Amino acid sequence: MTTDRPERVRPRRVLLLGATGTIGRATVRALVARGHEVVCLVRRPADTAIPAGATERIVDLTDPESLARAGVRGEPFDVLVSCLASRTGLPDDAWAIDYRAHVNALHASQAAGVTQVVLLSAICVQKPALAFQHAKLAFEAELIASGLDYTIVRPTAFFKSLSGQIDRLKRGKPFLVFGDGTLTACKPISDDDLGRYLADCLDDENRRNRVLPIGGPGEAITPKAQGERLFALLGREPRFTHVPVALLDVIVAVLATIGRWVPTVAAKSELARIGRYYATESMLVWDPATGRYDAQATPSTGSETLFDYYARVIGGQAVAERGDHAVF
Repeated sequence: MTTDRPERVRPRRVLLLGATGTIGRATVRALVARGHEVVCLVRRPADTAIPAGATERIVDLTDPESLARAGVRGEPFDVLVSCLASRTGLPDDAWAIDYRAHVNALHASQAAGVTQVVLLSAICVQKPALAFQHAKLAFEAELIASGLDYTIVRPTAFFKSLSGQIDRLKRGKPFLVFGDGTLTACKPISDDDLGRYLADCLDDENRRNRVLPIGGPGEAITPKAQGERLFALLGREPRFTHVPVALLDVIVAVLATIGRWVPTVAAKSELARIGRYYATESMLVWDPATGRYDAQATPSTGSETLFDYYARVIGGQAVAERGDHAVF
């Protein structure tokens, strides 16, 4: 198998969590290309095959015994890389996966000889208001206190989360925006660019023991700009439907009230709160001194832009795999 391993890269044995997601698969590809031996611990057999060159092991990440017996198997490892995240962001799921499963994996990794951890987190934990954000921060704190070398990567928006309205526009419907469409902005990053960035963290000494926000190339993009580019690619005049943020507030309040007595509605209330957060908060570096998001302070990496991706999806060269946290 050929690799694109730079001379400075020392091959390692890597335990990887979250290999079944699009970012996880991209990270596995990048690690394997650099000559690392990658063992993927997955919660169930993957619907999409783990990239060639890596090994898949089925484990219960919430069970320390399963991690040790079926995952680590008494073997030595050098690095733990996690692209794992809760699927819904609901409190029980978030604390089970974003926190406890990660703590279990950290302890199992330490017992296996791991000395370095690369963690994919999220830039939205800068202003925590939701259960999954608090769960992520709780594990970040555990990792920092562990004594292991760590790199915590907090990316901005993902292409897949900003692609949910493509089919809607193809059907002739308007693009939905909150407020005037410029309330928020982000510097989205592609799966492959992020995967390569995570893989490079293993050997970049300047990324050790740091919390690193990261975005994709180019300027920050608003939802309005996303819609305008999609209409241009489709050869149509832009049409927008503006959703008042106040409407989201009413929905959240109503669901929260009913949810006090109906558990299923309580879950919908939390999902509505997640939607409202992403509708009103930019995915950029937050400057507490000014109380504003700072696009210029949000580092950029990679080569593929969101608009490049939109063009490939509309042209049929790519398929948008939407994530669980897509707003639309």
